[in-house]
Amino acid sequence: MNRALSFCLWVVTFLVVGRISVAVEEPASESFSASDGVRIHYLTVGSGTPVILIHGYTGSARGNWFSNGVADALAARHRVVAIDCRGHGKSEKPHDPQRYGPQMAKDVIELMDHLRIDKAHVHGYSMGGMIVSQLLATCPDRFITASYGGSGVPEADQEWKNKVPPDKEGVDPQEAEARSRLEANPDRDPDALRAVREYPWKVGERTQLDLTTIKIPVLAINGEFDRPNAKTHRMQRELANFRAVVLPGKSHLTAIMAGYIPQQYIDELVRFIDEHDPQ
Repeated sequence: MNRALSFCLWVVTFLVVGRISVAVEEPASESFSASDGVRIHYLTVGSGTPVILIHGYTGSARGNWFSNGVADALAARHRVVAIDCRGHGKSEKPHDPQRYGPQMAKDVIELMDHLRIDKAHVHGYSMGGMIVSQLLATCPDRFITASYGGSGVPEADQEWKNKVPPDKEGVDPQEAEARSRLEANPDRDPDALRAVREYPWKVGERTQLDLTTIKIPVLAINGEFDRPNAKTHRMQRELANFRAVVLPGKSHLTAIMAGYIPQQYIDELVRFIDEHDPQ
C-alpha cells in the first residue's frame, strides 16, 4: 500500500472516529409525581447551568427540542431539562380540565425543586411561552433569563393595541405539511388536549404580569408570519433588557419543527443564554 493511500485511509478513519466520539448524547428519561399526583415525564442532557425547556401545545419535550437540534446545541455548555407538560408526551394525561391551568406552571417549579435547581434559564415555545409568563408573574426569583419562542407578552390595553405596527401577511408554504406531521404524533391524546383548552381561566388570570418589574434579560424569537409585532410590542416598551428576533419567511410551526427550523433560531437562543450565563 503506497503512502498516499495509507494517508487517505488514516484521514477517513480519523474523521469516522471523530464523529463517533462527538456523537449526540441520548437524553436521560425520568419522571416524578407532581403535588396533585400526576406523573410528569422529562428529559435531561448535558451539564452546567440549567436550562429549562417548555414545549408548545400538542408538542413534546423530544419533538420540540431534541429532534430539531435545540437541546443538543444547548447541552454543549448547559444542563438541559425538557419537561413533557401534563397532557403531552410521556407525561400522564388527565381528561379533567381542572387538572390543568395554573398547575402546568407549578409543574415546572416542582420539577426544578425535584432536581434541586434554584435558578435556571427558562425558554418556552407557544404554550410554553405562556407558562414562562405565568412563572415570571409568580416566581421571578427562579429565573436567570427568560426567553420566548413563537410567543411573547401582547399588549393588554386597547389603546396600546391600536398602536401596534401591522404584522406582515403571509404563511410559510411548508406550514401545512408541518402541521400534518405534528398531528401524526403517536403520543397525542385528543381528550387530554381538549381538557387543556377547556380549563376555566378567570378574567385576567393569565395576563397579570408587570413587565416593568422584570430586570433579567428577556428574548423573543418569532417567525415573520407569526405576528411578531403583536407579540412583542409591549415587551419592547416595558422590559428593561429585551431583544426580539424575527425569522424571515417562517410561520408558527416551521420556526421550530425538525426539518423546518432555521439555524438562526438555534444560534440566537444559544448565544443569548451563553451571553447571560453566570458561569
